[in-house]
Amino acid sequence: MAAFDLPLDQLRIYRPERTEPRDFDSFWADTLAESRHLGWAPRFEPVSSALRTVVVFDVTFAGFGGQPIRGWLLVPAAADGPLPTVVEYIGYGGGRSFPFSWLTWASAGYAHLVMDTRGQGSTWSPGDTPDVAPASATGQYPGFVTRGIDDPRTYYYRRLITDGVRAIDAVAGHPLVDPERIVVTGKSQGGGVALAVAGLEPRVRAAAIDVPFLCHWRRAVEVTDEHPYREIRHYVSTRRDRTEEAFATLAYFDGLQFAARASAPALFSVGLMDEICPPSTVFAAFNHYQGPAEIRVWPYNGHEAGELHQQAERFTFLEGLGLSP
Repeated sequence: MAAFDLPLDQLRIYRPERTEPRDFDSFWADTLAESRHLGWAPRFEPVSSALRTVVVFDVTFAGFGGQPIRGWLLVPAAADGPLPTVVEYIGYGGGRSFPFSWLTWASAGYAHLVMDTRGQGSTWSPGDTPDVAPASATGQYPGFVTRGIDDPRTYYYRRLITDGVRAIDAVAGHPLVDPERIVVTGKSQGGGVALAVAGLEPRVRAAAIDVPFLCHWRRAVEVTDEHPYREIRHYVSTRRDRTEEAFATLAYFDGLQFAARASAPALFSVGLMDEICPPSTVFAAFNHYQGPAEIRVWPYNGHEAGELHQQAERFTFLEGLGLSP
């Protein structure tokens, strides 16, 4: 692996023109209103576990179309009042796994909601939420990135991003959660969802967005041959007559559009040797971000970026915003 994208001085000013659908805002307003209309009260069921310093709840809430989405809520065992809360979204292929996989934030004193990823959870960590998908007219390349891509209304990420916003709705009413101190975070696909939620949900107080996927789609497809962007390349190389229609759908789910609408303070990260989410796609979103934003650059890292070093940066970032427990 070696540096392959633009040099850092060019990345810092890389701000490509956005291709935004004229009905972008109404599309998302209608999508969220419809799912909220079909919602129902979230369930938080205590889980008996070997954990002694953390209390775990098995969460089920109404996501896109009122469909049930699973998750975990972890809180410090001694918690007795509303806490700053981190809502975390998971990377591509992963599910909510086991509660003991997610001890960092609760151990630091935060409430922590981990949202399961519909239809995923069969690659590197297990999940428990199916994807109830409408029929697609053109089929898909194996994976999730082209599922329903023939129409933005049927596209997979319409459902997943809506789930992400509905996770905020669900957790905000829990007695141990301070609804004024909700943070979103995630890496890769999870970072892309966190960015989208930050752009759609004004209750988000801060965002920690690591090597985000779902950004600057066309450039990503053109400069990397890694999955998941490879799925789009394979799809349009086979369905040559559907190329522009596919990218027209993707414009409704591009992190650049959400970044231009997000106002919460944000901390990004990027690996300059990242062939999965190329640096120029991350900087494109960062440079369009409307609110105050910082980025941590890891010059000799790929998609793993800062890992534990970045977690230390997240703690410092939230402390600086007065969001520490």
